[in-house]
Amino acid sequence: MLEAVVGSTNAERVLLFMAAREQGYAAEIAKTYGVGASMIQKQLDRMERDGLLVHQPVGRTRMYSFNPRFPLTKEVKALALAALAKYPAEFQEKLTLVRNRPRKARKAL
Repeated sequence: MLEAVVGSTNAERVLLFMAAREQGYAAEIAKTYGVGASMIQKQLDRMERDGLLVHQPVGRTRMYSFNPRFPLTKEVKALALAALAKYPAEFQEKLTLVRNRPRKARKAL
């Protein structure tokens, strides 16, 4: 949906992921969409070079988020959230579900 605006499917994926979760790293985004991490990393690097995203090292991981100093951050985020609202509920839930550690064995859902 945003591909026509941003020029790339992977750029759209990055923007949707960032709008839904506020931050993320290449392997996490790639795993969510089932694509190669290198393709996502290229988009993250391009968006950081252009000033839309910034990264902060967390251990050996580069955690990306929207750059609050970028002049159009609010508008880009609003556009991505509006596009995300047009996707099916299952896809929206998949993007917003944050699960960082495994569930304890035999723990009820």
